[in-house]
Amino acid sequence: MHRKRRQFPGSGGTDGGGTARGAEAYEAASQWRLMWWKFRRHKLAMIAVPVLALLYATAIFCSFLTPTVPTARFADYKNAPPQKIRFVDPETGFSLRPFVYGMKQEMDKTTFRRTYAEDSSRKHPIRFFVRGESYRLLGLFETNVHLFGLEDKETPLLLLGSDSLGRDLFTRILYGARISLSFGLVGVGLTLVLGLVIGGISGYIGGAVDTAIQRTIDLLVCIPTIPLWMALAAALPRSWTPLETYFGMIVIFSIIDWTGLARVVRGKMLSLREEDFTLAARLSGASDMRIIVRHLLPSFSSYIIVSTTMAIPSTILGETALSFLGIGLQPPVVSWGVLLQDAQNLQTLAHQPWLLWPAALVIVTVLMFNFLGDGLRDAADPYK
Repeated sequence: MHRKRRQFPGSGGTDGGGTARGAEAYEAASQWRLMWWKFRRHKLAMIAVPVLALLYATAIFCSFLTPTVPTARFADYKNAPPQKIRFVDPETGFSLRPFVYGMKQEMDKTTFRRTYAEDSSRKHPIRFFVRGESYRLLGLFETNVHLFGLEDKETPLLLLGSDSLGRDLFTRILYGARISLSFGLVGVGLTLVLGLVIGGISGYIGGAVDTAIQRTIDLLVCIPTIPLWMALAAALPRSWTPLETYFGMIVIFSIIDWTGLARVVRGKMLSLREEDFTLAARLSGASDMRIIVRHLLPSFSSYIIVSTTMAIPSTILGETALSFLGIGLQPPVVSWGVLLQDAQNLQTLAHQPWLLWPAALVIVTVLMFNFLGDGLRDAADPYK
């Protein structure tokens, strides 16, 4: 009876020599290389990486990728539906250059509600690298070149429709990604610092310091999260600038979310502080902070990476929820939660369902981060 040979990453084939070379490479590989080999086999995680990279690249270059700026208003196109991009015209036939038809307003004589219909007599070609409203690319370079748009500056290009003030929803969603996605990264970054430092001190020093920190964590954990978020967010002064409110919200989320990571770090520290390499570092004269930062924390860095990845979507969801309820970020700040404030009215959603597009972006982002976190969690223990 023949036993199936295990195929190792980097093996040269199914023959004996190839398997031997693969086994040798497997045994000699570093832990990070083993993690990469296992992560690469997680299909959903490999899909999530390029999707998240695309989302963050879109957020960084949103001012160039959008046909206008988020504050531009088109008074004649309030609550206009999305325009269809076309390549075929009944009169001229197929065209390689995409185009959209103009829109004309109509009045529903039954409901007296304003509606829009396509005006096939007005054909607007979509051109690339057009000039429009001025903006600062990456906040550094003044320019007015947009990736695509219409030559007629009085006619908007509404790929995802417009809001109640006639502002392009596609533009505002891309600008909102810049706030919402960065909120997750910056917020988790501060949470990571607090959790590692406080948890490391608690587990390594122990005694009265450990007791005081753990009782503080117990107090924070027993308070319901959403009411605590709402109370702290409502306490922010309304006179603050949008930037001050942004960082104030980040501090609020970090104060609440660091407790879970700190407890895990404390448990790891308790198990590692008596190891031989810790004792050797202490006898060599290394300070407590150096032992924690240079020797203990790297011992479970894979868990830290996974925990950070899984915390980002919860932070994005928290900001979106508070902004949706009107106690988080406020206009003129543009985030996905702020954009969803227009979707609170069910009657509005019945007639303008395109206002829910920001929720679709939130769902995709959270799913991709969860897929990435699952892949990292599986790869964190490459020997399984």
